[in-house]
Amino acid sequence: MAQENEDGQEKTEQATPKRLEEGRKKGQVPRSRELTTTAMLLVGALSLSLMGGEMIERVGQLMHNGLALERAKVFDRWAVIDQLGTAIGDAALLMAPFLLIMVVTAFAAPVALGGWAFSTEALAFKPGKINPLAGLRRMFSQRGLVEVVKALAKFALIGSIGAGLLWYYMPELLVLGRQSLPAGLAHSGGILSQSFILLSASLLLIVAIDVPFQLWDHAKNMKMTRQEVRDEQKNSEGKPEIKSRIRQLQREVAQRRMMEEIPHADVVITNPSHYAVALRYNAEKMAAPVVIAKGVELVAGQIRTVAAAHKVPLYEAPPLARALYYSTDINQQVPAGLYLAVAQILAYIFQLKASAHGGPLPVGPGKVEVSDEFFQGPGTATGHERGHADE
Repeated sequence: MAQENEDGQEKTEQATPKRLEEGRKKGQVPRSRELTTTAMLLVGALSLSLMGGEMIERVGQLMHNGLALERAKVFDRWAVIDQLGTAIGDAALLMAPFLLIMVVTAFAAPVALGGWAFSTEALAFKPGKINPLAGLRRMFSQRGLVEVVKALAKFALIGSIGAGLLWYYMPELLVLGRQSLPAGLAHSGGILSQSFILLSASLLLIVAIDVPFQLWDHAKNMKMTRQEVRDEQKNSEGKPEIKSRIRQLQREVAQRRMMEEIPHADVVITNPSHYAVALRYNAEKMAAPVVIAKGVELVAGQIRTVAAAHKVPLYEAPPLARALYYSTDINQQVPAGLYLAVAQILAYIFQLKASAHGGPLPVGPGKVEVSDEFFQGPGTATGHERGHADE
């Protein structure tokens, strides 16, 4: 059954990355106490198995040194205190490697599942945590039931394996009393070490069940309602009116930059009144002419005005102007299918500029032919639009 929030809406949507990050800041990450407990028991058992012999020997030496006091030192309180301090220091050095291993394990085990997450919010005092009714609800909740099942499963598992180990080692336990004290202690230490490792390893079965459950439970608790997802998207993307204003400003900036490029154009091809496209071509640097500005209606009028003010030639070629407008974006090269038509006009413009310095007056290219495929813009050209193109 899907969860519900305080407004009664079902939480059916998976948590977004932002929701997961907010939860992590609040300390809401998947954690398995079984994983941490089992890791510490198993590492502790293995460490004691490897270091236990040396530790017992050094503990025996510490006890011997602590009890071997001269008669004069026994009645000297400062000597006794000094001896006690030395014994405590030696014991701390003896236990330091084992304690360091256990501390590292205690930190590493939780991080292995949910990653590192430190939150002061999780440590803050909340009155709801000491509310008896809330405590009762937690006890009889799904999580409380799971904890009870885990406790019973651990009891049954440890109990059955412990009984099996007792039955397996029974013959060896019965002969311990007939062995010498050093041999008996060594033998019993080996039995205890192996039993500790096996009992700790058996808890891996509980961990294998609990870890997937904790991951699933965390994902379920972090789920969101559809309204929460929509609100988050709205907050992330901004309000529609703000987004519209941003787009308007972006268009204005782009148009202003486009107008600044028109004085550098070689020609402006017009419709003559509906479309205007400014072209620039440098044979040494460009493989093909480039569209540096384009527009329709009012923008087209502004392009023509700026071009006239800077003495950029205007050339009326209605089909070509519309074809360039729909087929080419700003700062893009003209399509290969329009090379010939554009080349004819540019050649005429360059010859016209040359004639201004005493050259012969060139002959215009005449009617410029353009394939119908270039009249397809964002949608199929209508008869009205084709009429504009032919004006």
